[in-house]
Amino acid sequence: MLDPLPHLRPGDFPSIARNVPRTLQVNLGRLCNQQCRHCHVAAGPNRPEVMDRPTLELVMTTLERLPFETLDLTGGAPELNPGFRDLVRHARALGLRVIDRCNLTVLAEPGQEDLVDFLAAQGCALIASLPCYLESNVDAQRGQGVFAASLAGLRRLNALGYGVPDSGLLLDLVYNPQGPELPPPQAALEEDYRRILLSDYGIRFNRLLTLANLPVGRFGSALLSTGEFHGYLERLRGAHRAENLAAVMCCELISVDWQGWLYDCDFNQMLGLPLGVGRAHLRDLPGLLLEGAPIAVADHCYGCTAGQGSSCGGALIGNRSGAA
Repeated sequence: MLDPLPHLRPGDFPSIARNVPRTLQVNLGRLCNQQCRHCHVAAGPNRPEVMDRPTLELVMTTLERLPFETLDLTGGAPELNPGFRDLVRHARALGLRVIDRCNLTVLAEPGQEDLVDFLAAQGCALIASLPCYLESNVDAQRGQGVFAASLAGLRRLNALGYGVPDSGLLLDLVYNPQGPELPPPQAALEEDYRRILLSDYGIRFNRLLTLANLPVGRFGSALLSTGEFHGYLERLRGAHRAENLAAVMCCELISVDWQGWLYDCDFNQMLGLPLGVGRAHLRDLPGLLLEGAPIAVADHCYGCTAGQGSSCGGALIGNRSGAA
């Protein structure tokens, strides 16, 4: 796989600093039951990188010692880590909000038959991948049969109250473009998703989050191989909006990889860019002074500030057009 990092640094992205970290985002490994074309993690069924038990327990200890408000679990498919449920239970017992970034098809994997019930019982918020409401587009990006399997998972979640108003069980869907273009305005696309998924499939959800594809990992490598990398990077740079800088998610987040190393965001993690304050491990976190510390940046960061903005929580600013 081609490495995008040499094409991203040195860059000219503006400097930014961290506020008080409120979210610990933990990548539980790169093992996944899917292998998507756009995946910046380059996850797949044959990836051996899975967080081990001692590192998982270090995450638990960190949550006990530091005043994080949210535990954000990602992968790969985070649910495939054998310690996933123990970590969720521990965080919920501490009173933390837990986000599970779910690909939906994992709900039908062998051994995960009761996963939906577990997530509901723990009150986990779900951020679920559904990059389009058209079967052909989803299957082209994520694999044959993924759309149908995703709808089956969504129906099971709806049946338990996920996505249903006033249930307290939050179900957000994620859209990302098919290729090297910016996502359309989030609010308008959410209306289309809501109308079509309800009328055609009876599916309900809370919010749609639009995410730009960053030139990182498998997607970045693919762009390099087709000669589209630098054109896409210029599109992102040309659509930069300075007002998005104050809202990027890395300002209040610490990212942890499957071995316990710390990063300023999940994208930096996949590029191997350590914290702006230097290379550090989860065991060092209690002693690090992170508020006001610089965040490591490179030109891929323009993917988060282009147009309406993009983060792990979707668009940063309202209804602004995502056009370059």
